[in-house]
Amino acid sequence: MEDSRNSPETARSKFPRIEIEYCPACRWLLRAAWIAQELLTTFEKEVGEVALQPGPSGTFTVRIVTAPSGEGGGAAAPPSTLLWDRKQEGGFPEAKELKQRVRDVIAPEKGLGHSDVKKVPL
Repeated sequence: MEDSRNSPETARSKFPRIEIEYCPACRWLLRAAWIAQELLTTFEKEVGEVALQPGPSGTFTVRIVTAPSGEGGGAAAPPSTLLWDRKQEGGFPEAKELKQRVRDVIAPEKGLGHSDVKKVPL
C-alpha cells in the first residue's frame, strides 16, 4: 500500500514546503543541505518537502510556504513566511533557533526535546 503522504500532490497541498535559497558561488550548498536534513529529521510528519534552490550571490534564506499556489483564489504567489535571511540576521542560523522558528509556524504545540529546553536563572 502506497503512503499517500509522499505523493507530489499531497506533499504540496497538505503539508508545508520549506525553501532554502543559497548562493552556489559562495559554496553554501553543503550548509543548506545540512539544514534541510536537520529540518526533515525533526519535522518528518509536519513537513511535506524541503527544497534547495540556487540563488543570487550572497543569498541564504529559509522560507516556509504553507499553501499551494493559487489557494485562496487567483494565481497569486502561495502564502509564505520568511524564517531566516542571512543579510538581515547578520549570519547563518543555528539549527536550534531555526527549528524553533519552523515549529512556531507549523506545529506550535510540538516539543523539540533537549534543543528546546530554556535555561532557568539561578
